[in-house]
Amino acid sequence: MDDNTSVKIMYEDLREQASTQFSEEELIVLDKAFQVANEKHKEQKRSSGEPYIIHPVSVAKIVLDYGMDCASVVAALLHDTVEDTDLTLEQVDELFGEEITHLVDGLTKLGKVPLDIKDKEEQQAENVRKMLLAMSQDIRIIIVKLADRLHNIRTLNFVAPQKRRDKALETLEIYAPIAHRLGIRAMKEELEDRAISYLDPIGYKEIEDNLSSQGRSYKEFLETIKKQIHDRVAEVVPDVTIEGRIKSVHGIYRKMYMQNKEFNEIYDVYAVRIIVDNTIQCYDCLGIIHDMFTPIPGRFKDYISTPKPNMYQSLHTTVIGKAAIPFEVQIRTWDMHKTAEYGIAAHWKYKLGLNGTAKFEERLSWIRQLLEAQKEADDVKDIVRTIKSDLVPEEVFVFTPKGDVINLPLGATVIDFAYAIHSAIGAKMVGAKVNGKIVPIDYKVKTGEIVEVLTSSQPGKGPSRDWLTIVKTSGAKTKIRAWFKKERREENIAEGKLQLEREIRRNKLHFTDEEIDTIVTKLKERQHCNTEEDFFAAIGYGGIPISRLLPYIREEYHKLSAQKQPEQIKVVEEPKPVKRAKGEGVIVEGIDNCLIKLSRCCAPIPGDEIIGFITRGHGVSIHKRDCPNVPQDIEKAPEPYRWVDASWSAGTETKEFNATIAVLCEPSAFIMADIANVLAEMRIMINAVNTRGEKGGRGTVFITVTVKSTDSLNVLISRLKNVQGVIDITRRTN
Repeated sequence: MDDNTSVKIMYEDLREQASTQFSEEELIVLDKAFQVANEKHKEQKRSSGEPYIIHPVSVAKIVLDYGMDCASVVAALLHDTVEDTDLTLEQVDELFGEEITHLVDGLTKLGKVPLDIKDKEEQQAENVRKMLLAMSQDIRIIIVKLADRLHNIRTLNFVAPQKRRDKALETLEIYAPIAHRLGIRAMKEELEDRAISYLDPIGYKEIEDNLSSQGRSYKEFLETIKKQIHDRVAEVVPDVTIEGRIKSVHGIYRKMYMQNKEFNEIYDVYAVRIIVDNTIQCYDCLGIIHDMFTPIPGRFKDYISTPKPNMYQSLHTTVIGKAAIPFEVQIRTWDMHKTAEYGIAAHWKYKLGLNGTAKFEERLSWIRQLLEAQKEADDVKDIVRTIKSDLVPEEVFVFTPKGDVINLPLGATVIDFAYAIHSAIGAKMVGAKVNGKIVPIDYKVKTGEIVEVLTSSQPGKGPSRDWLTIVKTSGAKTKIRAWFKKERREENIAEGKLQLEREIRRNKLHFTDEEIDTIVTKLKERQHCNTEEDFFAAIGYGGIPISRLLPYIREEYHKLSAQKQPEQIKVVEEPKPVKRAKGEGVIVEGIDNCLIKLSRCCAPIPGDEIIGFITRGHGVSIHKRDCPNVPQDIEKAPEPYRWVDASWSAGTETKEFNATIAVLCEPSAFIMADIANVLAEMRIMINAVNTRGEKGGRGTVFITVTVKSTDSLNVLISRLKNVQGVIDITRRTN
């Protein structure tokens, strides 16, 4: 059979199916669309070597299977013509009218990436943003796009291995979650399963082998269970329908490899679905099931009274019978079943919700929320992170004190809950109660809990920067950053500058002031910031991660180094510090004209290894490097850019510093006199003396003395250890 014949047969099958759903006038439009697409794609081939037209016909077939209208099927046939052939939108408008042109235009824009975007992750983010914009205008566009991706991943084995993995990962992280949120279960599961088969073929095969090895016995088991349930339920609900199903490979994969479970530890691999006519019958069936089998505690979920965000409704319970095999039972009405299988597409396939426009719009509100959150973000990539973290199958449902349901991704905290209610509540949050009890700020909420947010009435109260490492949802992170962006601009600018300077120093990159200014100007433009202040402020409040800037900064450094003469490079390798702040006998690298003070917690003196901490409004505080208040790993500290290098300046030998020592002594009437004699002989001034009784009659004498360095302090300690009755001496930190 030649290619033309196979294409003709494919289209005839499509048209025959369409004839049962569309009018004669619509079929004429469908024929015209096929003729145009076939003509425009006639010289093109797919990676498999097949005629390209097979792809749009296959996409149109998927769209038709989901019961979409004629305009959607026609758009599926034409979806690549404007982008990949010489057909123009104006010609599409002349041939097919405004509605179909609108759909084709929306699909065409999804494939185009602005020329100035070279970063792959940013390209993906821009495409996702366009997808959401298109969805907000016409949901049919994304259904066609999902069908396009589904056919592409079905034929992914014909592309290069790396591209195959990239497409599979994008499918798993972007398209499958969108299909899930739109409620299109079958499409979501196939996208996930095929993606996993390319990303982890060994794990995929292991699960397939487990399913096939037990397939026959479990098929018999399901048939037996279905008959038992039908015989009992039919007495109460005569027209009941009972189906059996096996959990998707990806669903099993997540539990086996991400939750570290064995195959036999997964209780819902096998499920029975009961479909009835009304909601009351659902609960009647639930009672019968729990009477027939033993329910497993904690495995009951009522999605009828509390629907999922994609409007999925069903009763779920996991039970175990005499065969000691656990299985899940899903109970729903026919309308719920149609929505569960086809999601938003049921609006067209079964005419569900056509009379309830407000309800239909409510189902798409999450799209607008994502777009609104993205407007507040400085980074278009945040929208991809939101989809990866927020639009996931695992969700929890928690209640406000008034009984409103708030759905959040699994692992969300009480802070996420506060921001899900309103940005202002999140900003003023000081604590939370769960089921009436105070919980930590990082408490992870669970389904069914009642959460009350405690807020402050104090003016100027705002979130903590530490919250950015605690919250789960990208929406909460975006709102926290937006608050800092608006309320702490001057502080953000200063912190942004310090963070950039610190990272340049840490990576041992040496630039002149002019080179830094040039690089900042280029970075500002790349990050779409209007001014340098906006750029530094965005770094300061976390809108632009410094890690994203470093590759470009390193690239510029190597370019500049290559352009310089050897003698110039030599000078660059031994640079003089551009900025230094001096005070208290200390030099702080990287900043100037700043107040410097020695911290009281560790009282550093010359000879101690020191480090500086940039405080808010009180200059730089100098600590000993081994001070308990200094993190062992600066890079993992909450705000690492606020720790700066510091050293003792020349001439500190002429300055004097206070240090406190703790002298542990045996009981003695003359110990204080002996200690005082040593201090007098060394001409060391005593500033303060305190004593404390210890067990066994011993005592500790705390002496604050004036010294010039650690060397002179160490000599004093050595002399005092020779005093009779002295057991031990340590340097004290407050």
